[in-house]
Amino acid sequence: MERRSWFGFRRRKTKARGGGVGGGEGEVVVDGSEIRELVEDREAFGMFAESKFRELDADGDGRLSVRELQPAVEGIGAALGLPARGSSPNADHIYSEAISELAHGKKEEVSRTEFQEVLSDILLGMAAGLKRDPIVILRIDGEDLRDFVDGPRYEPEAADIFSNIGSEDMSLRQCLLAALQLLNVDNGMPPASDPWVVDNIIEPALQQLPTGQLEQPTSQDVFFEQLKKLLSNIAERFQEQPVIVAHTENTFDGSGVKRLLDNKFELEKLLDSVWKDVPIEHKNKGSKECLIVALDKMANAASLPPYGSVNQVDAVVNEAFKMVNADERKAVDEAGFKKLLTDVLGAVMTQLNGQPIFVSNSTLVHEPLFSSPALLSSPPVKSTPSE
Repeated sequence: MERRSWFGFRRRKTKARGGGVGGGEGEVVVDGSEIRELVEDREAFGMFAESKFRELDADGDGRLSVRELQPAVEGIGAALGLPARGSSPNADHIYSEAISELAHGKKEEVSRTEFQEVLSDILLGMAAGLKRDPIVILRIDGEDLRDFVDGPRYEPEAADIFSNIGSEDMSLRQCLLAALQLLNVDNGMPPASDPWVVDNIIEPALQQLPTGQLEQPTSQDVFFEQLKKLLSNIAERFQEQPVIVAHTENTFDGSGVKRLLDNKFELEKLLDSVWKDVPIEHKNKGSKECLIVALDKMANAASLPPYGSVNQVDAVVNEAFKMVNADERKAVDEAGFKKLLTDVLGAVMTQLNGQPIFVSNSTLVHEPLFSSPALLSSPPVKSTPSE
């Protein structure tokens, strides 16, 4: 019988949303649920933590330095299927939260017991981040791209693309490359700007088209024909060299902010916690910088992204500051600070209710999808019939 991995990755096929996302057999939804299951199983988690501690405690002194633990966070992320640090805003925020948890106690070393507590906090922090922003791991193998090219969606979408990029001053090559930038995982296409995709997939596929025609101005009919050939060539290459893509989608419509504002008990509790965390030197100040830090601490409860991770939402928050004159208030007491934060949240909610923001991000994952680095390889456990 096959034993589930420690993090229980499950391939799940979900209803397609008009395209490749959610409809492929090679899809993994990383939402943190299996991580929570592991941590909540005290016996299994105890075995896991003990195994990891022994592996990391190279000198056998029974203690681990925080410096030794920090690189381990990236190993955890890789085993979870997260993109490498620096390649995805959502994943980077999860890494930052985890590393922050490591340094929380400002201790130079942790004992075996402390390690288990810290590891539990790290994993639960990652699980919370993934619950807020699930990451869909997709295997792009050309099948969805072929379905798009051969299906009824191709001509209307190709016409729309050409109307957006077509120009008498552009060559066929330029038009085709611009078109690829407008396709996404819904069409079965990974990020066309990724250097590996360009060098190994797009350029070889372009070389199969008529060289002379590529450098000439193009008509809509020629564009339709050659784009179809190019995408078919690309699909063949992905069949030979499948790639893994980490994909996230979020719609920020203010509903999470409304839920928080309507729950007076939760709101007051959160405001109290945020106020306690305001540094003494910033007490009684309503500066924008201080409010941003406070707002970030409330972001998860309000279903908002961290400030700096989504430009469109940042613009809404900046406008909210202006709406409540946050920049003009030089000094506020505790009650004034809490009211200011509440007013900012209300202004954010109003804007998002009127104009929701949809954000989609795809990143090529250059590590194997189910690689299991030493950090997260699990010790043998007894199989059960349900596994």
